[in-house]
Amino acid sequence: MAVPKRKWSKKRSRTHRANWKINPVNLVRCPQCHSLKAPHRVCKVCGYYDGRQVISVDDGKK
Repeated sequence: MAVPKRKWSKKRSRTHRANWKINPVNLVRCPQCHSLKAPHRVCKVCGYYDGRQVISVDDGKK
């Protein structure tokens, strides 16, 4: 099995671990309803993608 040739110092280990972070979510405006949505995904508010309605969305106001 693979074994490290020499020990990593505590500073090197902690510096390596410090760069594990979450990237911010990238959001774009929907061209139909102008709400924020994930790029290259159907808009959850209006149901449009690429200029045409893909899914029908209820208002949910009952």
